[in-house]
Amino acid sequence: MLTQFDADPDRAAIVSGGVILTAGEIAGATRRAAAAMGRQGITRGDVVCIFTEPNTAATLILRWAANLRGATAAHVRGMSAVVPDDELRLELQRAVVADLGARMLAVDVSHEGRARDLLATGAERPVLAVLGAGGPDTVDLTAGSGDGAEPCADITDDDLAVITQTSGSSGLPKGVCWTFGVKNDMVASAPWLPPIAGANAAGRCGRTNVLITAPLTHSSGFAADDTLVSGGMVALHNGFEAGAVLRAVAHHRISRLMLGTPQVNALAEHPDRAGTDLSSLTELFYMGSPGAPLRLHEAREIFGPVLIQGYGTSEAGDAITVLSPDDHKDLRTCGTVGRPLNSGALSIRHPETGAALPVGEIGEVCAKPRWPSAGYWHEPELTAALVRDGWIRTGDLGHLDDGGYLHLSGRLSDMMKVKGVRIHPEAVERVLTQAPGVSQAAVCGVEDPDRVERIYAAVVPKPGAAVDPEELRRHVAEALSDNYVPSLIEIRRELPVIGPGKPDREQLRADARAALSRSGSRV
Repeated sequence: MLTQFDADPDRAAIVSGGVILTAGEIAGATRRAAAAMGRQGITRGDVVCIFTEPNTAATLILRWAANLRGATAAHVRGMSAVVPDDELRLELQRAVVADLGARMLAVDVSHEGRARDLLATGAERPVLAVLGAGGPDTVDLTAGSGDGAEPCADITDDDLAVITQTSGSSGLPKGVCWTFGVKNDMVASAPWLPPIAGANAAGRCGRTNVLITAPLTHSSGFAADDTLVSGGMVALHNGFEAGAVLRAVAHHRISRLMLGTPQVNALAEHPDRAGTDLSSLTELFYMGSPGAPLRLHEAREIFGPVLIQGYGTSEAGDAITVLSPDDHKDLRTCGTVGRPLNSGALSIRHPETGAALPVGEIGEVCAKPRWPSAGYWHEPELTAALVRDGWIRTGDLGHLDDGGYLHLSGRLSDMMKVKGVRIHPEAVERVLTQAPGVSQAAVCGVEDPDRVERIYAAVVPKPGAAVDPEELRRHVAEALSDNYVPSLIEIRRELPVIGPGKPDREQLRADARAALSRSGSRV
């Protein structure tokens, strides 16, 4: 990465917060931060926790600097791979940093105060380092030269390079681990998104300018690496606002736009869209959840043959399937998540036996991605359950049709996926039943007409208690994060159950669909 920056130091590489950073400026900042980490003794095998605004150059610079030292860069701000403003509660961040045994907490200037709160308790405190001038007891990662910032010589392919956070059944995050071998191969293979059927080939031959709204802490960070090492430019938006995205596409001549699925609809419906020059756009890549077929078909009519959908999981790293621009022509294929990105990388298998299933039969979606994760941090049993016979288990149910397209039909468990975060209903139920006045709670996911999953909660109050749904939402947000907050809460006299107290989630889903319809379809 740095070698590429050194070869053309004056090129515009990152646009963040209206500021253009050249390749040379980024390389210098990375080397200075790595050298400062080295002076604090950070070396191979150490964990450097990174706590920044998710979509700024600082997120990338600190990850690269830690990796130069041979250390593991662990992102601890949030769990969402789609929404940048997702942030874990302070207590959860504190638990993650402690579990990782971090030697250093590296932050941007805006997060120094939050970092101090995070480190306020605990016997062993990691070094607090700031990418800028911080308080007297902090390390300034911009001070000094970059001398001594050469790559650590004894890194092995199996050493951990990056840890990202995903959800766990208890509400506590799980760390998804990536090795240096996988990360190095990603960079060496750039550009790694192959030509897609129907995409504008002429646009792919020139410089790629990418606008990213999804958090760099997850797969979008890998996409940024791919663009930068290939000589392109990355424009970063710290959140999604359709008007701002449209203006940026026109101003920076963006060729590839990376969004969450609901954001495609917001962009298409924005009043400024018709008057915006989008002629530079050759790929509108969206992810997070499947889209409603009719809405996607309409979006293709608006934006042209540029829409590309990617389906994957945090653990798979790479996209598993891709729905190409040509696939968006047909309503039938618009209802799928596309075909495998790589031949032989997808299989539908029996959830219990692991046997491969024939075309048309529903089973668990399993993948052999190019760059799989190394499992979960300090979770050997979960890691062992993640992979069977060399196949990563996604937990999603689906089938392949005769054309090789993947149709998703639900999940193996009751887990929900909201804004790119996989959420276990038990985690929300546990918090709801801890709220004052609540006797029982049951939670499930339900799709709205745009195929966006919403959280539905049925709550039974204690005898004589009055329960306010808005108070319950605040309670969940404070205990977990905004991603866990139910869109719909119904107060009920009793819950539907199967057997001795087990929630009947099928009946709950039927109730949720009815409630969603009464609320006006979208909440």
